[in-house]
Amino acid sequence: MGKIGLTTTVPVEVIYAAGETPIDLNNIFITASDAMKRVEDAELAGFPRNVCGWIKGLYSSALQDPEIRRIVAVTQGDCSNTHALMETWEVEGIDIIPFAFPYDGDPDMLRLQMDKLITALGATWEGVKEQKRRLDQVRALAWEIDRLTWEDNRIRGFENHLYQVSCSDFNGDPERFAREMEEFIAEARQRESLAEGNLFQGRKKTREVRLGFIGVPPIFPEIYDFIEEHGARIVFNEVQRQFSMPFPTEDIVEQYRRYTYPYQVFQRIEDIRNEAERRQLDGIIHYTQSFCYRQIEDLIIRKKLDYPILTLEGENPTGLDARSKMRIESFLSMLKE
Repeated sequence: MGKIGLTTTVPVEVIYAAGETPIDLNNIFITASDAMKRVEDAELAGFPRNVCGWIKGLYSSALQDPEIRRIVAVTQGDCSNTHALMETWEVEGIDIIPFAFPYDGDPDMLRLQMDKLITALGATWEGVKEQKRRLDQVRALAWEIDRLTWEDNRIRGFENHLYQVSCSDFNGDPERFAREMEEFIAEARQRESLAEGNLFQGRKKTREVRLGFIGVPPIFPEIYDFIEEHGARIVFNEVQRQFSMPFPTEDIVEQYRRYTYPYQVFQRIEDIRNEAERRQLDGIIHYTQSFCYRQIEDLIIRKKLDYPILTLEGENPTGLDARSKMRIESFLSMLKE
């Protein structure tokens, strides 16, 4: 089995059906101890400063693993800088397999893209359907972790983020990942509720502020601990939850059509509104990445969602900056009042 890099979530069932191992380069980058150095290495190679930190981190992370010689890159439905990123990898001798999510979610166009991916990797539709059944069993465990977060209040925001975001590639080993989640679920079910005035990050709480986190996963994961230290908890991770495909369906094309992230923002807003009501959110943090076109969508989200919203911007994996900390503190104070 060879490693195939991913620039974002794609139909990983195809990759597993081809006997290959998907590796989400985002997860490799952000969990690396030298994440900032990878950004700097890309800039030394010639990437402009005013390019998204994620793009620069992906570039360096792929080059640091000699086993990654092919990458499935999403050319529509993710980052507009991916096109140039693909070309820089090609110069370095990496084979690029393009994949595009149709803007309007057209099922025929989506099936065609999956057909092309199946052909490129030498898989079959029968094998893909078999892998879907296999991976759906693993996804069900991620759904339970999510439920334990917002309904039973046993799981912290970062823990929820970590397991949901890992569903993009199942850490390259679905069975092992499933065992890890089963052990975590068993442990979490024994915890005391985080929402009933129990000890929380070493302090006594009276009423928990429940937050939603929308937008791309943050380049500074420290935000979750900081929020909890101030008496709040993220009980909804929008895009991370989407990586777990939280909508049971037997049709794999329909599964990736209902996956909201690559399509119009209005589909995302509907999902956010439904989950905000179900999870009884007090407010929402909208995370945007510096130099990303998705920053423009913030004005639509604010018009369409009737919730207090704090918009935060991140650039590099250097930790949560002082200005963001002050804005979070003020936002939480407002919600508590």
